[in-house]
Amino acid sequence: MDLEKLDALIDPCRLCPRNCGARRRTGKPGHCGAGAEPLVGSVGPHFGEEAVLVGRGGSGTIFFAGCNLGCRFCQNWDLSHGLAGRPMAVEDLARAMLALQEHGCENVNLVTPTHFAPPIARAITLARQGALRKPMVWNCGGYESVEALRALDGLVDIYMPDLKTLDPEWAARALSAPDYPERAREALREMQRQVGDLQVDNRGVAVRGLLVRHLVMPGQSADARASLEFLAREVSPRTFVNVMGQYHPCGEADELEGLGRRPAAAEVNSARALARQLGLRLAEN
Repeated sequence: MDLEKLDALIDPCRLCPRNCGARRRTGKPGHCGAGAEPLVGSVGPHFGEEAVLVGRGGSGTIFFAGCNLGCRFCQNWDLSHGLAGRPMAVEDLARAMLALQEHGCENVNLVTPTHFAPPIARAITLARQGALRKPMVWNCGGYESVEALRALDGLVDIYMPDLKTLDPEWAARALSAPDYPERAREALREMQRQVGDLQVDNRGVAVRGLLVRHLVMPGQSADARASLEFLAREVSPRTFVNVMGQYHPCGEADELEGLGRRPAAAEVNSARALARQLGLRLAEN
Protein backbone atom coordinates (compact mmCIF):
# COMPACT_ATOMS: atom_id res chain seq x y z
CA MET A 1 0.00 0.00 0.00
CA ASP A 2 1.21 3.50 -0.84
CA LEU A 3 -0.92 6.25 0.70
CA GLU A 4 1.34 9.00 -0.61
CA LYS A 5 0.95 7.68 -4.15
CA LEU A 6 -2.83 7.62 -3.85
CA ASP A 7 -2.87 11.15 -2.46
CA ALA A 8 -0.80 12.35 -5.41
CA LEU A 9 -3.27 10.79 -7.87
CA ILE A 10 -6.32 12.73 -6.64
CA ASP A 11 -5.10 16.24 -7.49
CA PRO A 12 -4.81 16.64 -10.44
CA CYS A 13 -7.02 13.59 -10.60
CA ARG A 14 -5.64 10.48 -12.25
CA LEU A 15 -7.35 7.93 -10.02
CA CYS A 16 -9.18 6.27 -12.89
CA PRO A 17 -8.50 5.78 -16.62
CA ARG A 18 -10.28 9.02 -17.53
CA ASN A 19 -7.30 11.02 -16.19
CA CYS A 20 -9.57 14.06 -16.09
CA GLY A 21 -6.99 16.15 -14.20
CA ALA A 22 -9.58 17.84 -11.97
CA ARG A 23 -8.22 19.84 -9.03
CA ARG A 24 -10.53 18.08 -6.63
CA ARG A 25 -8.96 19.43 -3.43
CA THR A 26 -9.68 22.98 -4.48
CA GLY A 27 -13.33 22.37 -5.25
CA LYS A 28 -13.29 21.39 -8.92
CA PRO A 29 -15.19 18.10 -9.25
CA GLY A 30 -13.84 15.33 -11.40
CA HIS A 31 -15.66 13.52 -14.21
CA CYS A 32 -17.20 11.47 -11.38
CA GLY A 33 -18.91 14.64 -10.13
CA ALA A 34 -17.19 14.50 -6.75
CA GLY A 35 -14.69 16.57 -4.85
CA ALA A 36 -12.04 15.15 -2.55
CA GLU A 37 -14.20 14.27 0.49
CA PRO A 38 -16.15 10.99 0.35
CA LEU A 39 -19.88 11.19 -0.25
CA VAL A 40 -21.71 8.30 1.40
CA GLY A 41 -25.22 7.26 0.44
CA SER A 42 -25.79 4.56 3.04
CA VAL A 43 -24.07 2.25 5.51
CA GLY A 44 -25.45 -1.06 6.74
CA PRO A 45 -25.69 -4.84 6.42
CA HIS A 46 -26.83 -6.09 3.02
CA PHE A 47 -28.26 -9.56 2.45
CA GLY A 48 -28.75 -9.32 -1.31
CA GLU A 49 -25.10 -9.77 -2.28
CA GLU A 50 -23.48 -13.06 -3.32
CA ALA A 51 -23.90 -15.86 -0.78
CA VAL A 52 -20.13 -16.07 -0.25
CA LEU A 53 -20.19 -12.45 0.95
CA VAL A 54 -23.42 -12.54 2.93
CA GLY A 55 -22.80 -15.54 5.21
CA ARG A 56 -24.96 -15.20 8.31
CA GLY A 57 -24.20 -11.61 9.26
CA GLY A 58 -24.66 -9.94 5.90
CA SER A 59 -22.21 -7.94 3.84
CA GLY A 60 -21.40 -4.62 5.49
CA THR A 61 -21.98 -2.21 2.63
CA ILE A 62 -20.87 1.40 2.36
CA PHE A 63 -22.39 2.95 -0.77
CA PHE A 64 -20.48 5.90 -2.19
CA ALA A 65 -22.08 8.58 -4.38
CA GLY A 66 -20.72 9.50 -7.78
CA CYS A 67 -19.04 7.21 -10.28
CA ASN A 68 -16.13 7.28 -12.72
CA LEU A 69 -18.23 5.48 -15.33
CA GLY A 70 -21.28 6.84 -17.13
CA CYS A 71 -23.54 3.81 -17.50
CA ARG A 72 -26.74 5.01 -19.11
CA PHE A 73 -28.64 2.03 -17.68
CA CYS A 74 -27.40 2.39 -14.07
CA GLN A 75 -29.70 0.84 -11.47
CA ASN A 76 -28.34 3.15 -8.75
CA TRP A 77 -28.93 6.34 -10.76
CA ASP A 78 -29.57 8.64 -7.79
CA LEU A 79 -26.24 7.68 -6.25
CA SER A 80 -24.07 7.46 -9.34
CA HIS A 81 -25.46 10.34 -11.38
CA GLY A 82 -27.37 12.33 -8.76
CA LEU A 83 -24.63 12.32 -6.08
CA ALA A 84 -27.23 11.45 -3.43
CA GLY A 85 -24.83 11.19 -0.50
CA ARG A 86 -23.53 13.11 2.51
CA PRO A 87 -19.92 14.12 3.13
CA MET A 88 -18.08 11.89 5.57
CA ALA A 89 -14.69 12.61 7.13
CA VAL A 90 -12.01 9.91 7.20
CA GLU A 91 -12.43 9.40 10.95
CA ASP A 92 -16.19 8.94 10.63
CA LEU A 93 -15.70 6.52 7.75
CA ALA A 94 -13.32 4.46 9.89
CA ARG A 95 -15.89 4.42 12.70
CA ALA A 96 -18.55 3.25 10.24
CA MET A 97 -16.33 0.33 9.23
CA LEU A 98 -15.84 -0.66 12.86
CA ALA A 99 -19.58 -0.37 13.49
CA LEU A 100 -20.30 -2.82 10.66
CA GLN A 101 -17.90 -5.29 12.25
CA GLU A 102 -19.55 -4.84 15.64
CA HIS A 103 -22.93 -5.43 14.02
CA GLY A 104 -21.70 -8.87 12.95
CA CYS A 105 -21.21 -8.25 9.22
CA GLU A 106 -18.94 -10.71 7.41
CA ASN A 107 -16.94 -8.00 5.61
CA VAL A 108 -16.78 -4.31 4.79
CA ASN A 109 -18.08 -3.90 1.24
CA LEU A 110 -17.01 -0.62 -0.40
CA VAL A 111 -19.48 0.02 -3.23
CA THR A 112 -18.23 2.30 -6.06
CA PRO A 113 -15.07 3.36 -4.18
CA THR A 114 -12.68 4.16 -7.04
CA HIS A 115 -12.98 7.95 -7.10
CA PHE A 116 -12.51 8.16 -3.31
CA ALA A 117 -9.58 5.74 -3.04
CA PRO A 118 -7.21 8.01 -1.02
CA PRO A 119 -9.57 8.86 1.89
CA ILE A 120 -10.95 5.31 1.88
CA ALA A 121 -7.43 3.90 2.17
CA ARG A 122 -6.73 6.22 5.09
CA ALA A 123 -9.98 5.19 6.77
CA ILE A 124 -9.17 1.48 6.38
CA THR A 125 -5.72 2.06 7.88
CA LEU A 126 -7.25 3.94 10.82
CA ALA A 127 -9.96 1.30 11.34
CA ARG A 128 -7.41 -1.49 11.36
CA GLN A 129 -5.49 0.35 14.03
CA GLY A 130 -8.79 0.26 15.93
CA ALA A 131 -9.12 -3.55 15.65
CA LEU A 132 -10.95 -3.92 12.34
CA ARG A 133 -10.38 -7.53 11.26
CA LYS A 134 -13.04 -8.12 8.62
CA PRO A 135 -12.09 -8.53 4.94
CA MET A 136 -12.25 -5.40 2.81
CA VAL A 137 -14.23 -5.75 -0.43
CA TRP A 138 -13.45 -3.38 -3.35
CA ASN A 139 -16.79 -3.47 -5.20
CA CYS A 140 -16.17 -1.52 -8.41
CA GLY A 141 -17.19 -1.12 -12.05
CA GLY A 142 -13.97 -2.55 -13.45
CA TYR A 143 -12.87 0.78 -14.95
CA GLU A 144 -9.74 1.05 -12.82
CA SER A 145 -6.26 2.51 -13.10
CA VAL A 146 -3.55 -0.11 -12.66
CA GLU A 147 -1.38 2.56 -11.07
CA ALA A 148 -4.02 3.22 -8.40
CA LEU A 149 -4.64 -0.50 -7.89
CA ARG A 150 -0.94 -1.08 -7.25
CA ALA A 151 -1.02 1.66 -4.62
CA LEU A 152 -3.84 -0.31 -2.90
CA ASP A 153 -1.87 -3.57 -2.91
CA GLY A 154 -2.04 -5.17 0.54
CA LEU A 155 -5.05 -3.12 1.68
CA VAL A 156 -7.84 -4.90 -0.23
CA ASP A 157 -8.71 -8.52 0.59
CA ILE A 158 -11.44 -9.16 -1.96
CA TYR A 159 -11.73 -7.45 -5.33
CA MET A 160 -15.23 -7.59 -6.81
CA PRO A 161 -15.21 -5.79 -10.17
CA ASP A 162 -17.82 -5.82 -12.88
CA LEU A 163 -16.72 -7.03 -16.27
CA LYS A 164 -19.39 -5.15 -18.17
CA THR A 165 -18.26 -5.58 -21.77
CA LEU A 166 -15.32 -6.28 -24.04
CA ASP A 167 -16.93 -4.49 -27.01
CA PRO A 168 -15.47 -0.96 -27.45
CA GLU A 169 -18.43 0.24 -29.53
CA TRP A 170 -20.96 -0.90 -26.94
CA ALA A 171 -18.78 0.56 -24.15
CA ALA A 172 -18.76 3.95 -25.88
CA ARG A 173 -22.50 3.89 -26.43
CA ALA A 174 -23.68 2.59 -23.06
CA LEU A 175 -20.84 3.41 -20.62
CA SER A 176 -19.37 6.60 -22.11
CA ALA A 177 -16.00 4.85 -21.96
CA PRO A 178 -14.77 3.40 -25.28
CA ASP A 179 -11.52 2.25 -23.64
CA TYR A 180 -13.40 0.26 -20.98
CA PRO A 181 -12.56 -3.16 -22.45
CA GLU A 182 -8.81 -2.54 -22.50
CA ARG A 183 -8.73 -0.90 -19.08
CA ALA A 184 -10.90 -3.63 -17.52
CA ARG A 185 -8.64 -6.36 -18.89
CA GLU A 186 -5.60 -4.68 -17.34
CA ALA A 187 -7.37 -4.10 -14.04
CA LEU A 188 -8.62 -7.66 -13.64
CA ARG A 189 -5.18 -9.09 -14.34
CA GLU A 190 -3.71 -6.82 -11.66
CA MET A 191 -6.42 -7.74 -9.16
CA GLN A 192 -5.78 -11.43 -9.78
CA ARG A 193 -2.05 -10.85 -9.29
CA GLN A 194 -2.68 -9.24 -5.92
CA VAL A 195 -5.25 -11.55 -4.34
CA GLY A 196 -5.52 -14.69 -6.49
CA ASP A 197 -8.54 -16.95 -6.82
CA LEU A 198 -11.36 -16.54 -4.31
CA GLN A 199 -10.79 -18.37 -1.03
CA VAL A 200 -13.52 -19.20 1.49
CA ASP A 201 -13.44 -20.25 5.13
CA ASN A 202 -14.95 -23.40 6.63
CA ARG A 203 -18.38 -21.71 6.56
CA GLY A 204 -18.15 -20.98 2.85
CA VAL A 205 -17.66 -17.23 3.38
CA ALA A 206 -15.10 -15.39 1.25
CA VAL A 207 -11.94 -14.22 2.97
CA ARG A 208 -9.67 -13.26 0.06
CA GLY A 209 -9.48 -13.28 -3.71
CA LEU A 210 -11.19 -12.16 -6.91
CA LEU A 211 -14.95 -12.35 -7.53
CA VAL A 212 -16.15 -11.00 -10.90
CA ARG A 213 -19.64 -9.92 -11.86
CA HIS A 214 -20.96 -10.04 -15.43
CA LEU A 215 -24.42 -8.62 -16.01
CA VAL A 216 -26.05 -10.34 -18.98
CA MET A 217 -27.42 -7.66 -21.29
CA PRO A 218 -30.19 -8.15 -23.88
CA GLY A 219 -28.84 -9.00 -27.32
CA GLN A 220 -25.22 -9.20 -26.12
CA SER A 221 -24.65 -12.97 -26.08
CA ALA A 222 -21.44 -12.70 -28.13
CA ASP A 223 -20.08 -10.18 -25.65
CA ALA A 224 -20.96 -12.43 -22.71
CA ARG A 225 -19.04 -15.24 -24.40
CA ALA A 226 -16.01 -13.01 -25.00
CA SER A 227 -16.04 -11.82 -21.39
CA LEU A 228 -16.27 -15.30 -19.89
CA GLU A 229 -13.60 -16.69 -22.22
CA PHE A 230 -11.29 -13.83 -21.23
CA LEU A 231 -11.73 -14.71 -17.55
CA ALA A 232 -11.04 -18.39 -18.11
CA ARG A 233 -8.08 -17.97 -20.46
CA GLU A 234 -6.36 -14.77 -19.32
CA VAL A 235 -7.28 -14.25 -15.65
CA SER A 236 -7.73 -17.71 -14.13
CA PRO A 237 -9.62 -20.86 -15.14
CA ARG A 238 -10.84 -20.96 -11.52
CA THR A 239 -12.24 -17.43 -11.47
CA PHE A 240 -15.32 -17.05 -9.28
CA VAL A 241 -17.95 -15.28 -11.41
CA ASN A 242 -21.52 -14.20 -10.86
CA VAL A 243 -23.36 -14.32 -14.19
CA MET A 244 -26.26 -12.04 -13.34
CA GLY A 245 -29.64 -11.98 -15.05
CA GLN A 246 -31.34 -9.11 -13.21
CA TYR A 247 -30.83 -6.34 -15.77
CA HIS A 248 -33.90 -4.18 -16.28
CA PRO A 249 -34.18 -0.83 -18.08
CA CYS A 250 -33.23 2.09 -15.82
CA GLY A 251 -31.91 5.59 -16.25
CA GLU A 252 -31.58 6.36 -19.94
CA ALA A 253 -31.72 2.75 -21.12
CA ASP A 254 -34.87 3.31 -23.19
CA GLU A 255 -32.91 5.78 -25.35
CA LEU A 256 -30.45 3.05 -26.38
CA GLU A 257 -31.46 0.58 -29.05
CA GLY A 258 -31.80 -2.92 -27.66
CA LEU A 259 -31.61 -1.99 -23.96
CA GLY A 260 -35.32 -1.39 -23.45
CA ARG A 261 -36.03 -5.01 -22.46
CA ARG A 262 -34.82 -7.54 -19.94
CA PRO A 263 -32.55 -10.36 -21.16
CA ALA A 264 -34.37 -13.51 -22.15
CA ALA A 265 -34.04 -16.51 -19.88
CA ALA A 266 -32.29 -18.34 -22.72
CA GLU A 267 -29.62 -15.60 -22.90
CA VAL A 268 -28.91 -15.85 -19.17
CA ASN A 269 -28.97 -19.65 -19.10
CA SER A 270 -26.65 -19.85 -22.11
CA ALA A 271 -24.08 -17.57 -20.44
CA ARG A 272 -24.19 -19.59 -17.22
CA ALA A 273 -23.82 -22.85 -19.12
CA LEU A 274 -20.78 -21.46 -20.93
CA ALA A 275 -19.22 -20.39 -17.62
CA ARG A 276 -19.57 -23.94 -16.32
CA GLN A 277 -18.20 -25.38 -19.57
CA LEU A 278 -15.13 -23.15 -19.25
CA GLY A 279 -14.53 -24.38 -15.70
CA LEU A 280 -15.32 -21.07 -14.01
CA ARG A 281 -16.82 -21.20 -10.52
CA LEU A 282 -20.33 -19.78 -10.46
CA ALA A 283 -21.39 -17.55 -7.58
CA GLU A 284 -24.99 -17.36 -6.47
CA ASN A 285 -27.02 -14.59 -4.84
